[in-house]
Amino acid sequence: MFEVYITKSGKYLPNEAVSNDEMEDFLGLINNSASKTQRIILRNNGIASRYYALDKAGNPTHTNAELANNAIETLFDENFTRKEVELLSCGTSTPDHLLPSHAAMVHGLMKNHSVELNSSTGVCNAGMNALKFGFLSIKSGNTKNAICTGSERVSSWMLADKFESEVVNLKTLEEQPIIAFKKDFLRWMLSDGAAAFLLENEPKGKNPLRIEWMEAYSYAFELETCMYAGGDKLENGEIKPWSDYKSSEWLTQSVFSIKQDVKLLDENILEKGAESMKAAMDKNNIKPEDITYFLPHVSSHYFVKGLYNALTEKGIEIPMEKWFMNLKTVGNVGSASIYLMLEELMNSGKLKKGDKILLSVPESGRFSYAYAYLTVC
Repeated sequence: MFEVYITKSGKYLPNEAVSNDEMEDFLGLINNSASKTQRIILRNNGIASRYYALDKAGNPTHTNAELANNAIETLFDENFTRKEVELLSCGTSTPDHLLPSHAAMVHGLMKNHSVELNSSTGVCNAGMNALKFGFLSIKSGNTKNAICTGSERVSSWMLADKFESEVVNLKTLEEQPIIAFKKDFLRWMLSDGAAAFLLENEPKGKNPLRIEWMEAYSYAFELETCMYAGGDKLENGEIKPWSDYKSSEWLTQSVFSIKQDVKLLDENILEKGAESMKAAMDKNNIKPEDITYFLPHVSSHYFVKGLYNALTEKGIEIPMEKWFMNLKTVGNVGSASIYLMLEELMNSGKLKKGDKILLSVPESGRFSYAYAYLTVC
């Protein structure tokens, strides 16, 4: 088995940072009315700026594949060129197409040569799953290197015009023309961007990170769906897929919008997160004092104190000075968030040889969690 190192990281955040006051300038007004929940949600999530692959007219400026490819471009130099890539592993929640795969579309933009492809789907863990595929490929000796990405272009899913048919339908039914909180909530939570890692079987570059282990856990066997798109939730908790709806209902019920069961999220996300993190640390004999930097992907600063308390109750008290996050300035970029956090830390000048980094990524889709433990070499 070979050692695996993250030898380089890069990112691409489209256009200029968007402040809280500018969000509806880009996403638009639903029913020509400002959202009544926006300020409450933004106050709780603590995000001050984010990035959209849109202009103010709501026109897309980049595809998801372009965001990922632009991040990948930052990895190439005279020491490693696109012609040397052996594996491309891409994760996203918001691919540009149902088919072909996201990785295939990214590879189409690279214009290099034939490589092995892997596309990882899901929600926030899509990026970690893409990373693990690259990690295991190099670990086993299948490849000597891999490029792994996390990317999202969710902004175009949240444009006001995507909900206009639903609003018209609500008016026809003589109901309040306000979309459900489970949909409006996420319009103020999610944003666009991409980041990429170069994985190699040798510790090249400045402060390469050796991946010691990666672990993943799913609780779908006991918990119903929490975050979803391309369907809707029935009273019994099952998800009715988009293909079982009439085509007219795709618009009148915003079937393709991203939705989240906030009550289910609040009840389970922290408890299962602490449970799975303890399992990962116990399995690999890691204690809180063995962590120099803790990088938790949280969708909102609302969860930070709760996560700290939940971990402490499990005997995992990690002092807040060890926590490293960039949610406030970058936003919640789903599967790319953990990549963007680690990229910022790697290029911050803070790391020194021997530092230990724990990555933690929850996914509320149906409650799954992924972890990685890294050593600065």
